[in-house]
This record gives sequence, structure tokens and C-alpha cells, in this order.
Amino acid sequence: MTITQEVSTKVKDIYLPEPATVLDSRLLTEAEIYLRFKFDDPKPHDYKPGQFYSVTIPGIGEAPISISSSLTRCEENTFEMVVRKVGNVTNALHNLVYGDKVGIRGPFGTTFPVDTAMKGRDLVFICGGIGLVPVRSAIHHVLDNRQDYGDISILVGTRTPADRLFVSECEEWSKRDDVNFLETVDVAIARKPIWTGPVGVITTLLPRLNLDPAKTTTIVCGPPIMYRFVLMELRKLQLPNDQIYLSLERRMKCGVGKCGHCQINGKYACQEGAVFKYSDIESTPEAI
Repeated sequence: MTITQEVSTKVKDIYLPEPATVLDSRLLTEAEIYLRFKFDDPKPHDYKPGQFYSVTIPGIGEAPISISSSLTRCEENTFEMVVRKVGNVTNALHNLVYGDKVGIRGPFGTTFPVDTAMKGRDLVFICGGIGLVPVRSAIHHVLDNRQDYGDISILVGTRTPADRLFVSECEEWSKRDDVNFLETVDVAIARKPIWTGPVGVITTLLPRLNLDPAKTTTIVCGPPIMYRFVLMELRKLQLPNDQIYLSLERRMKCGVGKCGHCQINGKYACQEGAVFKYSDIESTPEAI
């Protein structure tokens, strides 16, 4: 065997799912389930904040799902996801219990630059609804390396109190002296859980921030309609477009730029994203 042949046999097959086992599953809301997996193969597996895996349910199909955990606090070869029930594959994921098997391809996509461009800067995380899921991986990494960053603000908005995700973690962040945590709900419906905090869309929180635009980097993730209005508010705060990172999970399918489902005017969200620097896509209106 030549050196070239030997190396080629070690290249990871991006089309071949690897088996992983469910270690934990629990409902977070009526529509979202938390899942924790472990790869069956003991070799080291690596991923970075902002990336996603393609999850296969045998006999049903495959779907791209954001990784919600950080390697800074996960056991070896484990990872976490939160799945919203929206179709056949996600319905099947909601039925998973301890010991069930899935197939995993990846990780795919670009990342939040927590180890490079974000180091030493003030950070603002803006999370709308299920947008907290992928951003949580970056938040965990940053908080676990707190000395590497400046001021940290975390803004979370959800539709109703019943739709809130990672409630206990949000409460922990709100109690930290080194984090500015702000949370709101669109509508405080008069039912459990009782909500006594701010009511309004997430953009109502932005004027409460005291930012230095020259020192601040922002990560934004949420429903498509949210981006337009958040970007308008960030312009008012004079935040540079090259310091705004957006996570755009746009109809991704294969994860490797072959199927074309996730194209945004020639850009493949699965490869050039899902994390985009806003300055790279501001001239692509259909991206937002």
C-alpha cells in the first residue's frame, strides 16, 4: 500500500452515518425535547459551537440538527441537542428513549469564532425562541473560559412563558455577577408558569444595553422575522456589520453542498454557514 492509499483509508466518509446511543431524553416544552447522545465508537469526536449534525432515524429519514452543547462541559464523545417537533424525522426523535440508536453524520458547517475573533471582546448573545439552542454551545464555551472575554450580555426572548428553554440555566445566568442577562416574552398568557418579567419582543431589550461598538461582537439566532428588526436596532447602536454573526439554518438537507436545498443566491448554508458574518451577506437580501 502506498502512502497515498494509506492516508485515503483514514479519511472520514461524510456520507456514512456513525452509530450513537441515547443517554437522556426529556421534554423541555410541549414542542421541544432535549436529547443527549454518545458515539458508540470510542475514538475522539470533535465539534465546535455553531455546528450541526445530520441525524438519521433508520427507515424514516435524516434531518440536520444543531449541536447545543460545548466540549468544555460534556463527557467524552457525548453531545446534546434540542429538537422541535415539525415533521416525520423530528416526530421520531421525540419518541427516542434511553438506549435507542441513531446515525450521525458530521459535524458540518461554520462556527461561532469563540477561540479567535471573539476573544478579548465584549459579547452580546441575542437568542429568539429556539435560537437559544445553537447559541447555548457558544455561551457555555465563553462562560467556561470567562477570563478570555470582556463584558457579556445574554438576551433571550420567547413567545410565551411556556415556551422558555433551559429555564434553570437562564436563572443561573441571571444570578451571575459577570453576566448581564435580560429576558422577555412576547405575550404573558395568564396561565402557568406565572411570568413577572418584561413583556415585549426581544428588540425591546436592546436599548437597555450600554455598548461600546468598537469593542463588541454580537451573535444573533432566532426566527427569520426577528433578524430584520434586530439588525435595525444594532444599526442604531452603531455596531459594525463585520462584528455581527447570524446563524441561518435554511432548509438544509445533505450537509455537504450536494443537494442544493439550502442555497441562498449561490451560497450553501450547510457549508458557508450556518454561521454567517453579516457583512458577508448584507448584499444578499434573500438571506434575511
